[in-house]
Amino acid sequence: MKRYYALLLVACACFAPCLSSAEEPTQAYFVDGYHGGVYGHYPPGYTQFLVDRLEAHPEWKINLEIEPSTWDVAQHSEPAAYERLKELLRDQSSAGRIEMVNPTFAQSYFFQSSGESVVRQFQYGIRHLRQHFPDVELTTYSSEEPCFTSCLPTVLSQLGYEYAVLKNPNTCWGGYTSAHGGELVHWVGPNGTKLLTVPRYECESLHSRDCWQTIASTNSPEYIARCLEQGIANPVGMCLQDAGWRGGPWLGYSAGKHYTPSRYVTWREYFREVATATPKDWRFSQEDVKPGLMWGAQVLQRIAQQSREAEHRLLVAEKLAAMAYIETGHPRMTGALDDAWHNVLLSQHHDCWIVPYNGRPGNTWADQVQRWTSMANSISDLIAANALEALVRQGRSRQQGVRIFNPTATAIDAVVAVPLSDEGPRDSDWQSRDASGGTYPTQVVHNQATGERELLVRAHLPSLGYTTVSLSNRGQSTSVVTAATEGDQVVLESDLYRIVLNPTAGGTIASLVAKSLDNHEFVDSNGEWRFNELRGHFYNLGGFRSSADQPAEVRIVEQGPLRATVEVVGTIAEHPFVQRISLVQGSPMIECQVRIDWQSQPRIGEFEERDGWGNHRRAAYDDRYKLLVQFPSTLSSPKLVKNAPFDVCESQLDDSFYNSWEQIKHNVILDWVDLEDQQAGYGLAMFSDHTTSYAYGPQDPLGLTLQYAGKGLWARDYRVDGPTRVRYALVPHSGDWQSAGIPHLAASWQEPPVGAFARSGRPETRSLVDVGESGWQVCSMVEHHGDLYVRLFNATGTDQPQSLRMSFTAETTELVDLSGNVQQVLEPSLQEGQSVVDLSIPKYGIRTLRFRRLKRD
Repeated sequence: MKRYYALLLVACACFAPCLSSAEEPTQAYFVDGYHGGVYGHYPPGYTQFLVDRLEAHPEWKINLEIEPSTWDVAQHSEPAAYERLKELLRDQSSAGRIEMVNPTFAQSYFFQSSGESVVRQFQYGIRHLRQHFPDVELTTYSSEEPCFTSCLPTVLSQLGYEYAVLKNPNTCWGGYTSAHGGELVHWVGPNGTKLLTVPRYECESLHSRDCWQTIASTNSPEYIARCLEQGIANPVGMCLQDAGWRGGPWLGYSAGKHYTPSRYVTWREYFREVATATPKDWRFSQEDVKPGLMWGAQVLQRIAQQSREAEHRLLVAEKLAAMAYIETGHPRMTGALDDAWHNVLLSQHHDCWIVPYNGRPGNTWADQVQRWTSMANSISDLIAANALEALVRQGRSRQQGVRIFNPTATAIDAVVAVPLSDEGPRDSDWQSRDASGGTYPTQVVHNQATGERELLVRAHLPSLGYTTVSLSNRGQSTSVVTAATEGDQVVLESDLYRIVLNPTAGGTIASLVAKSLDNHEFVDSNGEWRFNELRGHFYNLGGFRSSADQPAEVRIVEQGPLRATVEVVGTIAEHPFVQRISLVQGSPMIECQVRIDWQSQPRIGEFEERDGWGNHRRAAYDDRYKLLVQFPSTLSSPKLVKNAPFDVCESQLDDSFYNSWEQIKHNVILDWVDLEDQQAGYGLAMFSDHTTSYAYGPQDPLGLTLQYAGKGLWARDYRVDGPTRVRYALVPHSGDWQSAGIPHLAASWQEPPVGAFARSGRPETRSLVDVGESGWQVCSMVEHHGDLYVRLFNATGTDQPQSLRMSFTAETTELVDLSGNVQQVLEPSLQEGQSVVDLSIPKYGIRTLRFRRLKRD
């Protein structure tokens, strides 16, 4: 009998959890809140709505992703509600009812801009937010849009963040992240930084009916059941509603039949008080970010180009202003630079990129980007002009010279265009001499964009500094860059390359030989594609069309001695185009650009899409059918590598193609994509003047997307309204992308040297910040309130300590985080008249140095 009762007790004990589970269902959690702002969507009176709903629902907690400038408006238009919100925000504990989860200035996607812009989005946004809420604690990063990039652990940890979230369940129109892991993971950034993160769970599938959400957006019983089946003890769903929606708590308003019990939490509370799982490391790749934007649509292309140009123009202006401060004490225009950054950051707002046509006529997102970037460029140009004036007026010599400034950390041999006045030389019968003793010819050219004459001058430039070259009219050196007609072909030739163009095949490149690489031929002439060919699927014409379908005229525009340029004038599907190809003496870059003058509305893509809202399969997805410029090469089974903000990603994709929303792949070119033939030891890098998509697969050559024209998201017709203009470049090389210095070439291409005439005496060279052979980049250098900030990024170097040399000294040199907190006080040594500090930066890591109270000679 005792044995019977003992067995009965054991059976009851074993069955108890099942009974408990039936009587007390597992507690689920839900993160509710709002997303938007004064630029996106935040209607008048909405602050009042928020505080009223919070008071009406004491169990409700919200997470806010609201543009910081919104609170400027709320403070003046809703002062009482604004003060009530401030009162609610005073409780920043886990029990608090409001958490600010995305403080960025303009809610950028991040993956489409530089790493420096990622930093500035947070810095400017946090600064503005704390003007309204000084005691706000920024603990968790979360976004309702796919505003993610691989370097976020690096940036967030230096801003004091403890947690991140990789879900965006209710707004996946523009993409999503990979499904991976369970309750918690350690998101491992490219430099090894770890951040405790809630991922998009492995069981969190995309919605089978809709094309904008995952199953986590409503805490449905199906979703919670899947979580429990996966072993997630504390499942959490999420929806940051659009600011403007008037329902209040999401689970009672729009989520329909949701799982119960579900409790509202802030992310801070969930991480600190709820989640219990032991996290596993997830080395998150940039290919785990899957953006599905309208790549190739002309409106998005222009936005990307305008934003990119303004971003780098501003970074150069900042560096020139910092140089002027170091050399002359000339102060920067602090307020103007801040205004310029505000405009640049707004051009990176996710809504600019996904709904460019939204807004009233004349005030769409695309219209606003044009205004924002124009304003930023005007400010940048003014700051750069003032800085140059301070930097070139130092000389007292009567000798005519040119001072050339290098805004990058890479010492380069460069040919620089210097604007000519009417009194300047009328021809190229001048020569230049730099500080190293090099003597080079000059060349007078015509700038297509400005209509002005320019003088091309060659010089060796130091790391982040300047060189002064003297000019004299003592005759010319032998030209090593030429363009000439040879039979029925046109040949471009420099000291590094020989390029043969075939006019009968649309002016495509028949041969590209790299002289310094054992005369290696890079053009594959045996396949169906031609090198530098324009090719796309014009579905209204019944199929593919190519620039090689008919002959083209190849004109020689410039014939050296420093730069040679040809123009290919042809047609594709009856639309005229002009391609320009330039070689520059000493430069590994093959510079290209294309202009297509549309004669009517082209229809380019896989097929004609007739409906649209809920389509999973879209004509705008598969890049094989878009208009591409293609580069079939002799590289055999190459590895593909691409850069991302503060990262470089070795692709694990079989190809870059997909045609349905649930299959989105990361096929984004930020600055460059590189193919490397590991067996032969050669590679080919492609550079783009804007963020867009690239095309590549085992059966398809490397290509750059130039045009899509047809239906897209929300059934919008993406049409052309003017010429398509794109600038791109190629670099054939040996070895891999690191040994070829591809990131450094990209930096110099995007932030080229700046030259100005100066009466500066004998040739000289001066590096203000010299990174040596470290592989580091100076992504920004800016003076702020009398202190100099220099931010370094380890693009190609090792983790070993390296020396940083400065041509100036300061009372204090500090290593600071992105919030300005001192991490270490450095003790520079004086070596050969320079200040030297030794630093160790992990691969793909960033470090910021602050120099207090500069000392000048």
